[in-house]
Amino acid sequence: MSSFWNNRISVSMFGEAHGPAIGVTVDNLPSGEYINAEELARFMARRYSCGGQTAVNSMPHIMSGIFNERTTGTPLCAFLQNTDTSAPQHEETDNLVRPGHADYTGAMRYRGFNDVRGGGHFSDRLTAPLCFAGAVCAQILERRGIYTGAHILQIHNVKDNPYDPVNITRDGVLSVRMKDFPVINDRKGWQMIEDINKAYEGGESLGGVIECASVNVPAGIGSPIFDGLENTIAQLIFGIPNVTGLEFGAGFLSAKMVGSQNNDEFYVNDHGHVLTKTNNHGGIIGGISSGMPVTLRVAFKPSEYIPQTQNAVNYRDMTSETAESEKHIPCAVPSAVPCVEAAVNIALLSHMMDYPNFC
Repeated sequence: MSSFWNNRISVSMFGEAHGPAIGVTVDNLPSGEYINAEELARFMARRYSCGGQTAVNSMPHIMSGIFNERTTGTPLCAFLQNTDTSAPQHEETDNLVRPGHADYTGAMRYRGFNDVRGGGHFSDRLTAPLCFAGAVCAQILERRGIYTGAHILQIHNVKDNPYDPVNITRDGVLSVRMKDFPVINDRKGWQMIEDINKAYEGGESLGGVIECASVNVPAGIGSPIFDGLENTIAQLIFGIPNVTGLEFGAGFLSAKMVGSQNNDEFYVNDHGHVLTKTNNHGGIIGGISSGMPVTLRVAFKPSEYIPQTQNAVNYRDMTSETAESEKHIPCAVPSAVPCVEAAVNIALLSHMMDYPNFC
């Protein structure tokens, strides 16, 4: 399985949904970095606070790479115990190709030998080790003043207030992070929850959009062409299940603009810093950070887990059958908020390793 990512630091994830444990190894982290275990646990718990998967322990067992609360510089390995390994036996349905799942593509790619229990390696439980790696990276970045935060911008047809792409601050990032339901406008959050509850009652699921911003990212990190900052972020973002789209800054809206509207004019502020009056570029130009907030939005499709009988195919017998999900996830977007933050944190740290005097 292609679950190894390498770009200055490396992240390798392993395990299946109903195996004894899942985990991650992070290598090439700077040594001597203080890692607060309580902050790690708090970050991990956010993945479960809004209805995320609870079948893995939120606090990982750190096997190596941290000693006396400091990174050692050697591979950081962490296990997350599966509390539910008793997957229902589906021997008669293991060959079913279910709508919205990776059953067919996984079977074709791995010749039918992949673990199909609970989605196996395709399960959203694998976002737990991603969150752990991102939480570690977040602490290293925040010690240098770089903060990343995300909120639910949209669930179905209900939209939250967007971040101010020019003036978003550390306090603005942290204020949303502390909320049980991560939105800027709480009234909109209540409407989203109501919409999710209606979807649950109706046996449906909803998708949405998560907006993320990173503040105090210095100008000059990243490279053009294939090693751009947005390239790295995109690769990690698309490792999160159900992601269907990604845009930076004004994104697709820029296609409706003319050049004079889209261009962000530069100026020098009172402190002698070069900034832009607007931030349509999302803090990245030519693959390199500009010093403005890095802003992006991630689209998620509705969860495939709905309690409805749907058409399926038995790919071994090549017969048409029906299938019904063993569980119901009305909306997976809220639990994906820390996952998006984690992906961005890993990408930022990987590029910051090249920044002068960072380590």
